[in-house]
Amino acid sequence: MASPDPATLGALADPAQYHEPVDLRDLPPAKAITALDTLLLIRAVEVCIGEGVRAGTIRCPCHLAIGQEAAAVGMASQIQPHDRVFGAHRSHAHFLALGGSPRQLLDEVLGRDTGCSRGMGGSMHLRDVAHQFWGSVPIVGATIPIATGAALAAQMDGRGALAVTCFGDGATEEGVFHESLNLAATLRLPVVFFCENNLYSSHLHIGLRQPADSTCRHAVAHCIPFLRVEGNDLPAVVAAMRQAADHARSGAGPFYIEALTYRWRGHVGPSEDVDVGVKRKDDLAQWKLRDPIGRLAAALEQAGHLSAAALSEAQAHARAAVAQAWDAAQAAPDPPQAALQGRVFSAP
Repeated sequence: MASPDPATLGALADPAQYHEPVDLRDLPPAKAITALDTLLLIRAVEVCIGEGVRAGTIRCPCHLAIGQEAAAVGMASQIQPHDRVFGAHRSHAHFLALGGSPRQLLDEVLGRDTGCSRGMGGSMHLRDVAHQFWGSVPIVGATIPIATGAALAAQMDGRGALAVTCFGDGATEEGVFHESLNLAATLRLPVVFFCENNLYSSHLHIGLRQPADSTCRHAVAHCIPFLRVEGNDLPAVVAAMRQAADHARSGAGPFYIEALTYRWRGHVGPSEDVDVGVKRKDDLAQWKLRDPIGRLAAALEQAGHLSAAALSEAQAHARAAVAQAWDAAQAAPDPPQAALQGRVFSAP
């Protein structure tokens, strides 16, 4: 999975490649079907959120990860009860992949009292400690040092836990990213740096912002082992995350994963045709052929583990569950006015 050149994505960055069904050799059928159900649920929730933004029902900024679901589900596959996972501004998929409630997420983006952050966080301030998701924030790179600190706590606890920080390629341009890699490597902290490289930071392609298109070169600079993986290949991400988690839990120090993926919607909002005011490039149709859901479903069908009828039923079940959660979320109460400061500021 790792490329010999830590600076170059090579074929992974070519949207005309990796359209075939994924290889299920190292992923048992039952686990693959469970993962497919999670992918379908995440897709249905985010489509629902996109429709809510378009209709004006949802008013907070929403960064959708449609097309990137396999990276989140693969990351979540190796998380254990004492681990601590941190997200970024595009973290609906992380929240749901770890087992977060679609209803609580929809409540939150609608600003309801029953949301995962009690209606005070919106799309970018999500938290579900019961499912090991310790939080996401909109500031680019901000959770990377927090996760590094959580890894130090895990090391001191001595229970074999690890921390994971999920971030995009744009976050590797922040100073705290490099400071965190340096500290983690020096102290041999049990942290997995999980970069979802979708080639864009806002509307700027990585080729306009960095001298090379792979972020793995930063891991090499800090003496951290890395794997680069096709991020829309669910079994490949699971395998990479398994190796990274085993490495970190063993006391060998941090590990870096770069999952190459691509978002179908704009940087923020539901539109596919524009990206922060810049007309979308014409390669989106090819990237859609790398659909992590379609490639996993095709592999399961090809192996005789899934029929077309069963896939349609699973898709309908996901949409129905999300529709029910959406209806309930719209009817949920707003936070009381008295909660405005008490839930945002801690008491002296």
